[in-house]
Amino acid sequence: MSETRSDGELLAAVAEERDRGAFEELYRRYAPWLTARMRSRCSDAGVVDDVVQETFLAVWRGTARYRETGADAAGWLWRIASRRLVDALRGAGARGRLRQTLARLRHRDEASAEERVLAGVEHGDLAGALVRLSPELRAVLQATVLDGLTTREAAVLLGIPPGTVKTRAMRARKQLREALA
Repeated sequence: MSETRSDGELLAAVAEERDRGAFEELYRRYAPWLTARMRSRCSDAGVVDDVVQETFLAVWRGTARYRETGADAAGWLWRIASRRLVDALRGAGARGRLRQTLARLRHRDEASAEERVLAGVEHGDLAGALVRLSPELRAVLQATVLDGLTTREAAVLLGIPPGTVKTRAMRARKQLREALA
């Protein structure tokens, strides 16, 4: 019976030894979780699958380096995938794919729990207030509130300084309070 290696041991084996077995174990351990979490951010299964594959390719190729600083491997992989998802959605065809996905969601018979909650929000004051926020402020709220990232993690994801994340979050909250008052 083989001994189960920690995430840190697997990542070190991939980075230092290009250990294919360690990589496969890491992939089996985290790919399903990462795929499910990415689908909460993007309903286009093709984009999600590409993002998950690109995330693990970055790990294999060594373009993403894990440093054991108290951060867990899942959070580290999530940050890589989140950045790749943002890049993918910024692509030329992303808006068209998003429109098609939203149209499909509107025509499904049964909505998920998340969609039912969002539909309730969509028709209330909050949805209007969120739509009126600038894309930069919405992105900060999504990263910090919906994804639960820390200020530092959101800064890395969005490619802006942590102070800018704090300022934008403060401005977004202020604008939401004013819009909902």
